[in-house]
Amino acid sequence: MSDVIHLYCDESCHLEHDGQKAMVLGALGCPAATRKLVGRRIKALKKAHGIPSQREIKWTQISPSQVAFYLDLVDLFFDDPSLGFRAVVVPDKNALDHQRFQQSHDDFYYKMWWQLLTRLVDDQHRFRVFIDIKDTNSATKLEKLHEVLCNTHYDFDHSRVLGVEAVHSHHVPLLQLADVLIGAVSLANRGLDGSTAKNQVISRIRDRSRLSLMKSTPPSARKFNVFVWRPQEAQ
Repeated sequence: MSDVIHLYCDESCHLEHDGQKAMVLGALGCPAATRKLVGRRIKALKKAHGIPSQREIKWTQISPSQVAFYLDLVDLFFDDPSLGFRAVVVPDKNALDHQRFQQSHDDFYYKMWWQLLTRLVDDQHRFRVFIDIKDTNSATKLEKLHEVLCNTHYDFDHSRVLGVEAVHSHHVPLLQLADVLIGAVSLANRGLDGSTAKNQVISRIRDRSRLSLMKSTPPSARKFNVFVWRPQEAQ
C-alpha cells in the first residue's frame, strides 16, 4: 500500500423527522497527492465566473445567476480521472423499523456511513476519511466508525484506514464539491421539483454519468457509484 486516498463525505436529509423522504450519504474520493491541484482548479473556476474565492460552494446556493459555474464544476469532476464519487441512498426513511433492529436512528445513520465507506476501501491504497462536522458530540461515534471500518478490512493496526475525522466544509473545497453531487442525488430521489438552475445541474450529472441517479449501479462502478439501500423485508 502506498498512495493515500482522501474521502470527503457529507449527507443530505439524514434527520429522522425532517419531513424529507429520502436520505443520501456520499463520498468524493481524491488522491492526497492531487487534492491541492484540484482545489486550485476549483478556485480558478470561481475566479473565471466572478465568484469570491472564499465563498462556500453549496447545493443550496445554486441560483440562475451562478448556474454556469456549477455546470462547469460538474464538468471539472467528470473530466478529472483522479476523482470518483459514491452515494448511498435510503429512498424512504418512513419504511425504517428501528425498533425491530433495536437501534436508534442515530445508530442507523452511522451504519449507513459504514455501508458507504466499506466499498471504497481496498488493499491497494491507504485512506483518510473527512466527514463534514454536524455537532460537537460526533467524535466518539467517528472513532467507533473508524474501528468498525478497520476491523471489517482486517486493518487492526490502522495502517490502511488512517483516520476518520470531522472537518468544517467551508475550509475544504473538495468537501464542497461532494455537497453539490450529494445534493443532486438527493433531490433526484426525493421526487421534488427543484429550481430550474438545480434541475440543470442534475441534468448535466445525468448526461455525464449516463445514470438516472435513482437506481443502483454495478458495485464496480468507479467514477459515479450509486447504491440504493432498502430494508431487508423490501429486498
